[in-house]
Amino acid sequence: MAPKPAAAQVEQCGREHSEFELAVRDHQGLVYSLAYHFLGNRAIAEELAQEVFLSLYRNFSSIKSDSHLVFWLRKVTSHRCLDYLRGQKRRAHLSLDDVQERPQKHLEPDPFISSHLRRMVSSLPEKARMVVVLRYQEDLTPTEIAEILDMPVNSVKSHLRRSLALLREKMSSRLRND
Repeated sequence: MAPKPAAAQVEQCGREHSEFELAVRDHQGLVYSLAYHFLGNRAIAEELAQEVFLSLYRNFSSIKSDSHLVFWLRKVTSHRCLDYLRGQKRRAHLSLDDVQERPQKHLEPDPFISSHLRRMVSSLPEKARMVVVLRYQEDLTPTEIAEILDMPVNSVKSHLRRSLALLREKMSSRLRND
């Protein structure tokens, strides 16, 4: 097979660059949202999103379709979030309650992000928390979550059942105390 002429290589490179820019523009909200809802920290979510898109840039030629791209982004983001938390366990860290959030402007209220619920979800174990975020923030099915996290579907369902039972118990306890 003869090598491509230089002009064809430049044209292909320009086309791939445009497609990559479009992919980032179309999916940056998905990556940031997933990271933010799992980690609860805007700055870290932004940094992690940049790492995910850098990884995408390096692997962009292996992406076969838009649905493959979305799957790939969710999978890499999920794993990067879990890796980040594992790294944090080795270092001292601040509580989310100690970090002040910047006020948000013109955002519609989102019941999922209520501070109490966010704290309750953040108290779940890592894998269970990622399963809950992928299910209820990203609206994925247990089968899709299993693929992303490389775990059996029944494990995903078990994490969901136990997590929801624990969250209900915490909410009931909180309501009784109030």
